[in-house]
Amino acid sequence: MVSPQRPGSNGVDQLGLDEGMVVQELGWDDDVDQDLRDDVMDAIDGELIEDAVEAVDVVLLWHRDDEDIADALVDALRDLSDTGWICVMTPKIGRPGYVDPADIDEGATTAGLVVTSAFEVCPDWQARKLVRPRGRR
Repeated sequence: MVSPQRPGSNGVDQLGLDEGMVVQELGWDDDVDQDLRDDVMDAIDGELIEDAVEAVDVVLLWHRDDEDIADALVDALRDLSDTGWICVMTPKIGRPGYVDPADIDEGATTAGLVVTSAFEVCPDWQARKLVRPRGRR
C-alpha cells in the first residue's frame, strides 16, 4: 500500500536522506521528476552520481516496465553499502511505464531484498524502499 505524501512536505522527506550521504542514480531518462532530483541533491548537499568509486548510501533507481526489475535490483546492489538502501522509483498507476507492485515484490525477493515501505514522492512517481534482510547487513 502506498502512503500518500504528507501535506506540507515534499516527497524527498520520505526518502530518509541526510546531508553528506552518497546517492547513486540509475535509470535516469527524460521522464524523471527533475524537481524531486533537485530536492534530493539539496537534501544530501551534493550531486547524484552514476558511476560509484566507493560504496554508496542509497541507490535511487528509476524503473519502468520495459526492464526486468530483478536484474535492475541486482545491478543496484553492486555499489550499495551494507547498511544502504534502494529507492525504487516507478511511474504511478495509469502512467506510461507503470510497474505492478507485485512485480517489485517478486524482483526484490529474487535479488535478496525486502520492501520496507512504499510512498508517493511526486505527482507522477511513487517509491518503494528496499533493504537487505537484517541477517545479511
